[in-house]
Amino acid sequence: MRNEDHSDTPADPGVEPGPRDRLVERMFSGFGHASGMPRGDRHRRLAEPVYSPLRQSISESAPTYRLPAHGMAAQVQADSPAIDVMTDLSRVAAVSIGGYRTIDDAQRAMVDHSVRALFVVEAAGIVLGIITSTDVLGERPIQLAHERGARHDEVLVRDVMTPAERLEAMELEDVLRARVGDVIASLRLSGRQHALVIESMQAQPSTRVVRGIFSLTQIARQLGLPPQPAHNIARTFSEIEAAIGA
Repeated sequence: MRNEDHSDTPADPGVEPGPRDRLVERMFSGFGHASGMPRGDRHRRLAEPVYSPLRQSISESAPTYRLPAHGMAAQVQADSPAIDVMTDLSRVAAVSIGGYRTIDDAQRAMVDHSVRALFVVEAAGIVLGIITSTDVLGERPIQLAHERGARHDEVLVRDVMTPAERLEAMELEDVLRARVGDVIASLRLSGRQHALVIESMQAQPSTRVVRGIFSLTQIARQLGLPPQPAHNIARTFSEIEAAIGA
């Protein structure tokens, strides 16, 4: 008996579809307008990323959860990556002050924010320099007040800050390849407590973005040393170098 091809023959609505019919239906149900979804929406759905939920659990042993200590910095060693001791200003807001504020204002800002240095800025975030606790509490303000016949609280930030053009700066790409010991050696060479980390802007090659800052006292803290005196840089270097065996 000759087999006849009934592939184009409409299905009898009164006949239950067989396994082959169900397979074909599943294969083509996602295509064409029969899926009930407009073609444009269907393409967008296919292009969307697929996200997977992370594993979650509830412990049955009643664990103890503890919050991290505020401001706690990871302890490092001399061979640790230099980036571990850099204050990343893309993640932490820079504490700044205007150049025409008084040094008393600067001291209060340092105390309020628990820092030992402030960026001195003008409009649009242009960095004019840095003022440190040593600049505020050292001999320079006293000398200026005496020379000018002024009161100590009349000395301005811009009078005692270190101008931007005199600040040591390191390129971010170099820092990413450096170690903590390299940063300490760099600060020792310059004789300063702080150094900027800068990054070039492709759109404005002559402009550098201050991406971070290194602080000698922060490095000492992350090396596990006790709090360092603010105005004795030589002692801080000696204790750091003793700790790392330099």
